[in-house]
Amino acid sequence: MLAGQRVLVTGAGRRVGAAIARALGTQGMRVAVHFQNSAKGAQETCDAIVAAGGQATAFRADLGDRAQVSDLTSQVLSAFGGLDMLVCSAANFDRVPVDEINEGYWNRALDVNLTAPFLLAHGLRDALRASRGNIVFITCTSSGSPYRNYLPYTVSKAALQQVMRSLAMELAPRVRVNAVAPGTVMPPPYMSEEALSREVRRIPLGRTGDPDDVAEAVVYLASASFVTGTELVVDGGRYLG
Repeated sequence: MLAGQRVLVTGAGRRVGAAIARALGTQGMRVAVHFQNSAKGAQETCDAIVAAGGQATAFRADLGDRAQVSDLTSQVLSAFGGLDMLVCSAANFDRVPVDEINEGYWNRALDVNLTAPFLLAHGLRDALRASRGNIVFITCTSSGSPYRNYLPYTVSKAALQQVMRSLAMELAPRVRVNAVAPGTVMPPPYMSEEALSREVRRIPLGRTGDPDDVAEAVVYLASASFVTGTELVVDGGRYLG
């Protein structure tokens, strides 16, 4: 069903974004692999997709720069002749205590995590309408249960959740808009073994998540033709606690 469709995945040079791009590429989609600084990772993502029989092209852009966001939409549409799916995975994840938050931290989080996804969706809306396409935003379970020392990040992801719901209304019936909210996936390197063990004990499925777990959810939403306005939580049941 997805074979031959065209998708732009932001932040696809590493971590979750790379896993999503590879998963969609193995479904036969033609993938626009966005990156900012991870040129090597983006090339590895493209190579993995091609090795699996897919097609992929890398595109560089700083999503904190609105002009570059606009250029990215133009470049992808020009190269692909349209678009069937947008996946916004790129994110700023600064860890900053509340007393140290300044304008720079605040703006970086909102520019990359909120404004850029909205501008991409808005700029690509006509192409997605034409293809009866879909959008998937990568949000976060912290929207409902904030992480300490991540206030700008948490606020940006909570706002992105509302952008998803609003766009699902505004762009229906031709474009579906959904989100995937990961829980503990790829724990940060500063997390101690003891803290990680405590977290795992709170997860009913008994493990932390993997980027491929998030990618599987995105693949599902890509072809779920009667699903829109939904945030699919991928946290191993952690929310139950």
